[in-house]
Amino acid sequence: MQKASTDNQAAAKDIKLLVLDIDGTIAGHSNTLSKPVKQAIVAAQARGIQIAIATGRMYRSALRFHQEIGSILPLIAYQGAWIQDPTNQKIHRHLAVSREIAHKLIDYFEQPELRSLLSVHFYINDDLYVRELTKETQIYAERSGVTPIPVGDLRQVLTNEPTKILALCDDTDVINQLLGNLRRQYTPAELYLTTSVATFFEVTNASVNKGTAVRYLAEELLGLQIDNIMAIGDNFNDVEMLEYAGLGVAMGNAPEAVQAIAQWVAPSVEEDGAAVAIKKFLL
Repeated sequence: MQKASTDNQAAAKDIKLLVLDIDGTIAGHSNTLSKPVKQAIVAAQARGIQIAIATGRMYRSALRFHQEIGSILPLIAYQGAWIQDPTNQKIHRHLAVSREIAHKLIDYFEQPELRSLLSVHFYINDDLYVRELTKETQIYAERSGVTPIPVGDLRQVLTNEPTKILALCDDTDVINQLLGNLRRQYTPAELYLTTSVATFFEVTNASVNKGTAVRYLAEELLGLQIDNIMAIGDNFNDVEMLEYAGLGVAMGNAPEAVQAIAQWVAPSVEEDGAAVAIKKFLL
């Protein structure tokens, strides 16, 4: 665990917004908030610090966490592709993947050597469409609390642009190869490609990442500055958010490369690391 510098501790006094990832950060294997994490969040709110959620999850899947922590801010979902205010249902931002690229990705995923290995998810209008109900999809759906809609050929649903595309595979080597191959095919100006967990390969609009989403929430909607923001996350899809925030905290269960860019590393999610970080810097 890294020690916070004096500068970090001093900067924490200016924090007015705490942004939290869900999976691997405030929710572990139990898929729920622990009592210590919830108590720490409530204590931070009592000190006037606003709390926001920034997740790769669907909006509808993340909503129960947003409600449980009592956030009054817009919810950042789909890595930041979808920002919606649950209080009035206003969608502040929705950036989708073009139909043209979505068609090309289907062709890529359906190559003979890949088709049998991948569970492919298309997210359109906050619904989950799948080619078929695989074991991986069923596990995902149970954790997310979402009912997948099997359609066979995913091209059928591309009358609308997908918010996000996800390919799941238990073999992390396959996921890493997907990430490497498609990063060679598409520049960052064309697509945002990342992994949220080692078995999830995720695709969104090029302008999407949690960093740009938190910037939008903080600067455009709340009038805050970088020094007013603390963010906690655990994986590669959190990197841009941790880099942007004035105080970026990685979880102890984060990959080493993610921990390396953070200003402090908390204990793991199963050790209530988010609560430890909140107490250390905000309470």
